[in-house]
Amino acid sequence: MGTREALERKIDAAQARIGIIGIGYVGLPLAVEFGRAGFTVIGFDVNPAKAESIVRGTSYIDDVPSEEVARLVKAGVLTATTEFSRLSECDAAIICVPTPLRKTKDPDISYIIGACEQIVRHGAACRLVVLESTTYPGTCEEVILPMLAAGPHGRGRRVGEDFFLCFSPERVDPGNAEYPTGKIPKVVGGITPACAEVAARLYARAVARVVPVSSARVAETVKLLENTFRSVNIGLINEIALMCHAMGIDVWEVIDGAATKPFGFIPFYPGPGLGGHCIPIDPLYLSWKAKLSKFSPKFIELAAEINEQMPEHVVRRAADILNDHAKPLRGSNVLVLGVAYKRDVSDVRESPAIEVIRLLREKGAVVEYADPHVPVFHEEGMQLEAVELTPERLAACDLAIIVTDHRAFDYKAVIEHARAIFDTRNATKNLDGRGKVTKL
Repeated sequence: MGTREALERKIDAAQARIGIIGIGYVGLPLAVEFGRAGFTVIGFDVNPAKAESIVRGTSYIDDVPSEEVARLVKAGVLTATTEFSRLSECDAAIICVPTPLRKTKDPDISYIIGACEQIVRHGAACRLVVLESTTYPGTCEEVILPMLAAGPHGRGRRVGEDFFLCFSPERVDPGNAEYPTGKIPKVVGGITPACAEVAARLYARAVARVVPVSSARVAETVKLLENTFRSVNIGLINEIALMCHAMGIDVWEVIDGAATKPFGFIPFYPGPGLGGHCIPIDPLYLSWKAKLSKFSPKFIELAAEINEQMPEHVVRRAADILNDHAKPLRGSNVLVLGVAYKRDVSDVRESPAIEVIRLLREKGAVVEYADPHVPVFHEEGMQLEAVELTPERLAACDLAIIVTDHRAFDYKAVIEHARAIFDTRNATKNLDGRGKVTKL
């Protein structure tokens, strides 16, 4: 029996053991889906707290209930560890590690390389390797394939026959109950057609729909296009917001009017800046790779420039609002509502609120924040604890800035008790602002 046939038989019988390297916002939901499908899953992470939490049956991801983790752990189909030697037990390894930017805004794929080194060292039985971490086109072919082929278990093995390598972009949307991991179509591209077929066979057991593409490079670019599309359109609407402010026009009303067109228009909304791991970062991966091909991606870089300026715009507008109330920014009490990067989640990665708070403090404001999803945060040298959003706290601040529009906030109470409100998310739409609300 050949390698492919043996692996596919294991997949069809849900007997293939799956190792997921990186059990964060992408890896843990994926592990749960495979566990639900009957596969035995081992989560690998360098953070002992994450592994210990899973072993206890406790989730640290908003969209993954602890009850489900506990059920799968009790059933013996899900566990987690920091011991990468256990990759020797796995038939497939799926890489779900972070891919940040360096300070120079060049891609940092060191976590991917580290994961591959562990597979090379311990994964003799891993016949299928899938990268889900967002990266630049060519990573699988130019970086991972040579590592796997040159390792002690790779010599003499042929990709597409003896082992299989693919890219399948993660599409996690934290806080979106309508589209959990299992319901989101899964794009799969392989180094060879056989690679894609084997990976698609595995994913089809856990997700509703698999979408094969012709190569790993195409799949890598699919992910970057998805988030570049959002980044560029958000950059456009942020610039429209700046323009409308200069002309005294309500940008929110403009968007609502345009959104009534039943074709040719998709509404995007302005805000205090981009957040999350994907949209602020992924387009720059594509831009970096394009430059290596001597192509200058002007739209991508212009959108990034506009989006990166939004926190500064928020702070300038905050200073203007305080000035209208005869108060300087320095020494004023500013209450920031929401520090998570998006509504109803606890994720603060790349959150524009962090930069807003940093700039406010840099200019001498006394800043507190309220966020029911983020009780504490430690970012960029700042260590802050959330305050309770009480009428007294609202009345005591000189300005309340709505940075993240959590549904848990009582916006009627905010309007009633705060002296002045700067709403960067249109959270107070359809409420009587009583002359207190200024919108982005």
